Amino acid sequence: MGISRRKFVGVGAAAAAAVTLDREARADVLRGAGGERSASFAGRPVVVSSANGIRGVARAYDMITRQNADTLDAIIAGVNIEELDPDDQAVGLGGLPNADGVVQLDASCMHGPTKSAGAVAAIEDIATPSLVAKAVMDYTDHIMLVGPGAKKFALEMGFKEQNLLTEKSRRDWLQWKACLNPNDEWLDKPGEEGSGKGQAVAYEHPLHVKFTTGTINMNAVNARGDISSVTTTSGRSWKIPGRIGDSPIVGAGQYCDNTVGAAGSTGRGEANIKVCGAFLIVEFMRQGSSPDEACMKTIDRVIAMTEPRLLDGKSRPLFDLQFFALAKDGRFGSASAYEGDHYAVADSSGARLLPMPFRFPRAERPEMPSISCRRA
Repeated sequence: MGISRRKFVGVGAAAAAAVTLDREARADVLRGAGGERSASFAGRPVVVSSANGIRGVARAYDMITRQNADTLDAIIAGVNIEELDPDDQAVGLGGLPNADGVVQLDASCMHGPTKSAGAVAAIEDIATPSLVAKAVMDYTDHIMLVGPGAKKFALEMGFKEQNLLTEKSRRDWLQWKACLNPNDEWLDKPGEEGSGKGQAVAYEHPLHVKFTTGTINMNAVNARGDISSVTTTSGRSWKIPGRIGDSPIVGAGQYCDNTVGAAGSTGRGEANIKVCGAFLIVEFMRQGSSPDEACMKTIDRVIAMTEPRLLDGKSRPLFDLQFFALAKDGRFGSASAYEGDHYAVADSSGARLLPMPFRFPRAERPEMPSISCRRA
């Protein structure tokens, strides 16, 4: 992709310090890049994402249609909005930390025209892991960098180091620590000391503990049929240090094929990793399924591959997982296990939230594992 290392460093440093990101539009991205497209192809530009990307899809669509921006540049600018928003505790700055109180971020991206991908996992002190993932894609012969190595690379590329733990998220972490929550990331074996359930705490109770698996996935296609995808997250709150979910795993948290389409996910990453969900959705679309159908088939595959401890007595999952997809011709869709979720779309009709197709109606949603505290 036609951008110099010096220019990328300047852009990366600025993005880490400000919410806005003004990337140069590159209308000639395919010339000399080895991309594949038909000169006669004309489709519908579309951007789709998880619901928390409603601001981002509007920005990305505007960049694609008004500035002729590359699809990957556009959607990364879209997710940067949430990565740099300290009030969004699911991604980037202000994300809820791991069990040690450290914010560790994951991200991955793919660029359909050049068949390139990049990812970072468990990176600390860098607010925009999506941009670092793109730098891995653009400037290395690797796809994924993790932990201290990912941070060292980011600093060498000119990204700004900063404390990602906001006071709001720090207070939530301290409350979780004080709660001595038995529903943490460790599996209690029957008969072991401390394996009993704690006392349930109502949502409005002062001891209620926040929990999130929040993530933002965004996918885009332009009128030439060129596709890109990106997913970024702070992961499961209170996770065991070093844990990564599906977001930085190409083929799980996001995937795109410039001849077919793109897909991504939010929710329980461990469940999605086992089915390579984003890749599977794209393959279903390759076989002729619509984006909605492909997402729903993948929801069914997730349920079929879920261990019994995470299913209720009627084989319904005790967790949430959402998929989002678009096809090369501009069709888009999604699916969720349970009724009630929405996703964000931007096209010629504007940016809006749409209800997601679901496998189970709201009335059949089982009681999810409650947040509870074991008082010291």
